[in-house]
Amino acid sequence: MKKAIEQLNKLFDSRIRIGIMSALIVNESLNFNDLKGLIDVTDGNLATHIKTLEENNYIKVHKGFIGKKTNTTYTITRAGEVAFKSHLKALEKIINDIN
Repeated sequence: MKKAIEQLNKLFDSRIRIGIMSALIVNESLNFNDLKGLIDVTDGNLATHIKTLEENNYIKVHKGFIGKKTNTTYTITRAGEVAFKSHLKALEKIINDIN
């Protein structure tokens, strides 16, 4: 179990970051409002966690327009997918070792 704990990724300690990554791993992309609604957080809280994940190259931010209105969407990067799946495997190992 100790080895599995060492494989946990500190960036995913936050429920908000786990929520972002979980939503993006099963969706091709999501916009800010959809992500906010899924995770049920404030604009500022979501923006802070998105920035951290983007700085670590786990998600990609795409800024564009729909008509004259800005539209920001997010996708998971390959590095983000690998890191998140590794984190989930470590959690699964810890849970299985308990049983």
